[in-house]
Amino acid sequence: MADTPETLILTLDGGDVTIKLRPDLAPEHVKRIAELADEGFYDGVVFHRVIPGFMAQGGDPTGTGMHGSKKPNLKQEFSKEPHVRGVCSMARTNDPNSANSQFFICFDDARFLDGQYTVWGEVTDGMELIDALPKGEPPREPGKIVKARTA
Repeated sequence: MADTPETLILTLDGGDVTIKLRPDLAPEHVKRIAELADEGFYDGVVFHRVIPGFMAQGGDPTGTGMHGSKKPNLKQEFSKEPHVRGVCSMARTNDPNSANSQFFICFDDARFLDGQYTVWGEVTDGMELIDALPKGEPPREPGKIVKARTA
C-alpha cells in the first residue's frame, strides 16, 4: 500500500495532534479515515463524548454520536494491538461491521476493548491537546476538529 498516507494531522483549537496511521493493522479503516480527512469531512466536527480516564470520541458530523458518513460501513479489522493511551480506534454499534466515520482516542489503558474494536492509529504528538478536551457526554462546549488532513 505504497500510496497509503502514514500520518494524520488533527488541528484542534490548541494546536496539532499527530497520528501515525497503521495500515498494517487495518488497511481499509486507514483508507477510510484518510479519505474522509482529505475530503474535509472531519473539519468542524466535535468530540461529542469525552470520558476522563477512558477516551475522547468524535467523527459524527451531527455531533450526536448517532451518525456517520454517507459511505458504506466497514467490515471489522480487529487485531491484537492493545487499546492503551494514545491509541486511535473505530467506534461502532453492537454490529462489529458497523464502523463508518466515528473514532475514539484512548486516554488510558482500555484493554477490555482489545479484539472488539479496530485500531487504526496512534497519537505520536499532541496527546496533551486530547487530554485538554472538554469532558462530558456530550460536553457543554465540546472541543472540535478545526481541520483534519493526511500528511
